[in-house]
Amino acid sequence: MTTVKISTTLGDIKVRLYDETPLHRDNFLKLVQEKYYDGTIFHRVIKDFMIQGGDPDSRDPQPGRQYGVGGPDYTIPAEIKPGIFHKRGALAAARQGDEVNPEKRSSGSQFYIVWGQVYKQGQLAQLGKQMEMQAIQQVFNSLVQQHRSEIMQMRREKNQAGLMELQDKLVAEATQKAKEQGPLGLSEEQKQIYSTVGGTPFLDGQYTVFGEVTEGLDIVEKIQNTATLRGDRPKEDIKMVVSLEE
Repeated sequence: MTTVKISTTLGDIKVRLYDETPLHRDNFLKLVQEKYYDGTIFHRVIKDFMIQGGDPDSRDPQPGRQYGVGGPDYTIPAEIKPGIFHKRGALAAARQGDEVNPEKRSSGSQFYIVWGQVYKQGQLAQLGKQMEMQAIQQVFNSLVQQHRSEIMQMRREKNQAGLMELQDKLVAEATQKAKEQGPLGLSEEQKQIYSTVGGTPFLDGQYTVFGEVTEGLDIVEKIQNTATLRGDRPKEDIKMVVSLEE
């Protein structure tokens, strides 16, 4: 088991890195050994959501400046695994949005720790349906791009019947492919965790989770409760030093 200690100005947080996500584990360990994170701040903090750090540009933080775009000159392939999700205390990799990063590749250094909230069963049922529809929509959009020339030709010919037939075909294909990629919606384990421990279920399947807090969840709570300025930067800088736990 690989454990890392994030020492902050508000206290220490210990996190266990998952062996199931070796690319993220090994990269995080490399940066820790290089002291890459030392002196950086938690530059983005949102109450009842998460705390984010890992931007090297924040190592000597300037008043009023917003951070969040810095990092090494590489990204990491997504390692989004079934059964590993955004429960409270999860350690996950930040990334650029789908419009420029459809492969969901992770930032080379920026990470966040989940706080989230506890959900009622009715909320989770509704959220599960939304996540199922979102998964199918993403596959459908990809299929539409593959059939773009065919669709454009039908539009030029005003072939409405052909368009409707193709749409029905792509919806069915998208639904099948989405199911093949993994369970749609929320599993019973996710529902149980999110209704008791809490977290951010709407991020599942979108970002790579590669570890979890084992000690210091109270420190995460303190940080996520801190007062913030415009851009979600804490009013008082919360610096960190990250080291391997002996």
